[in-house]
Amino acid sequence: MAKKFYVIWVGREPGIYTDWPTAQKQVMKFPGAKYKSFTSKAEADAAFSGGSVSSSPSSSSSSSSSSRNKKSGNNLSAPPIKTDVVIYCDGGCDPNPGKAGSGVAVYQNDQLIQLWYGIYNPNGTNNSAELNALFYSLQLAQHATKQGLSAQILCDSMYSIQCIRDWAAGWEKNGWKRKTGEIMNLDIIKQAYVLYNEIKDKVLLSHVKAHAGTEGNELADRMTMVAVDRKDPTWVQYEKDPGGAFDIASLLKMRAG
Repeated sequence: MAKKFYVIWVGREPGIYTDWPTAQKQVMKFPGAKYKSFTSKAEADAAFSGGSVSSSPSSSSSSSSSSRNKKSGNNLSAPPIKTDVVIYCDGGCDPNPGKAGSGVAVYQNDQLIQLWYGIYNPNGTNNSAELNALFYSLQLAQHATKQGLSAQILCDSMYSIQCIRDWAAGWEKNGWKRKTGEIMNLDIIKQAYVLYNEIKDKVLLSHVKAHAGTEGNELADRMTMVAVDRKDPTWVQYEKDPGGAFDIASLLKMRAG
């Protein structure tokens, strides 16, 4: 039997799944679930990152909901879910391992409101930087939900997502050990896992394709290099222009991670 890849844009845990029983759990009895199967990983990756496919995906939501979420400018259609707050996170390392930093871009009502950088580590890795960014994003998302706002986090590291969403539960049951060896980045994984469990019913955690032109992801990427250049060990809010806004075009021209 040919292998299939199941893309879930709207469900309990949006993402790409390789078996139907697992995918089905994400959409069964979920209001407005939106999903579709593909025969190749490339097609699935492209569809999930773009937030749409040429033919209609399986869905219990109306077509107006899909079109409403396809906006010009900020690419918030990956996945096509409308929330009050959208948080993009990224981690970078130059080289890997080497000088590492993390970045976050926060949108509210489709407007960029905050940029964050920090957690510089002269001996870090891409994975550790990605996890630090995801952990801080979970904290920001928790703050948003306490204000009565809906929130989603878009992370381009499947490793980080799977550590927190898929693997940590099993590691915890086994005393935070695994048969194949040491669990790397365990301290930050534990902290993020605890927080994720507190808010997972209120916050969407999804994957976004890296370096695909998604504005929020690109800005979070630029912040990783700001962290490396400025060597700040804690989270710092990036300064706005004198007029109280961000020059997004100039930010996107900055060094990429």
